[in-house]
Amino acid sequence: MDYFLELFCSGLTRGSIYALIALGYTMVYGIIQLINFAHGEIYMIGAFVALIVAGVLTIYGFSGFSILILAMLIAMIYAAAYGYTLEKIAYQPLRNAPRLSPLISAIGASLFLQNYVLLAQTPDFLPFPQLVPDFAFMEPIAHIIGSSELVILVTSAISMVALTLLIKYTRMGKAMRATQQDMVMARLVGINVDRVISVTFIIGSVLAAIGGVLVGSYIGQINFYIGFMAGVKAFTAAVLGGIGNIPGAALGGLVLGLAESMAAGYISSAYEDVFAFGVLVLILILRPAGLLGKAVKQKV
Repeated sequence: MDYFLELFCSGLTRGSIYALIALGYTMVYGIIQLINFAHGEIYMIGAFVALIVAGVLTIYGFSGFSILILAMLIAMIYAAAYGYTLEKIAYQPLRNAPRLSPLISAIGASLFLQNYVLLAQTPDFLPFPQLVPDFAFMEPIAHIIGSSELVILVTSAISMVALTLLIKYTRMGKAMRATQQDMVMARLVGINVDRVISVTFIIGSVLAAIGGVLVGSYIGQINFYIGFMAGVKAFTAAVLGGIGNIPGAALGGLVLGLAESMAAGYISSAYEDVFAFGVLVLILILRPAGLLGKAVKQKV
């Protein structure tokens, strides 16, 4: 039973990270019908910024949660700036171009950011400090769930709830929903669509940075390539839950994380990716729109 609970908690942990990153994919797609393939690199940049900040803060005598909070805040700011700049340079000029053009631009932006960090940092894995202290109250169940996993679960839950409240109850959230439903009509009623799209990229980038910092501290190492596979898994989670559907992205991330964890624990860790993508294929055969997605007719 303990082994199952350990796998279950591990699956929830990785699923929470997938969900955080998948929210960025699904928000952007829901509004402008674009797959932002550079989103995984924003996650990676957030982790690198946190690593640099944590090193500087350690030199100046900071310790414990203060380093985690400050490193995460600065990583969020940097990621937001990268997300905003990426949207303005790589996507906004192609807003009215054929749909293949921004897709190619997204792939190019992804490769550019990968190589930028490769040249600016190193191709090797870098050790990432454990920013989450071991909680004394967790000792009786430390063999099932660790302090880092608990912080990841709680932080992810808070982030998802905060995003849901923002979308449902704030003025910007209502503007985002209106833009998603009909961009032309949103412009006609006075909504600044360009600003809404930029805010969407910023929010998605902030969530990705949170995931990057938490995963770096949890795994203990990062490199310039960590954003690629995380991005692929998060995109899979978004499609699994229903691309463009925010609750679906969260559900898809959790399902994918649990599927990987159970496959690694009961079958073989060598087949966890195969099992995860197999679940995706099965779900899409049975429900092409995803778990919570709704089939819609293509606008003409």
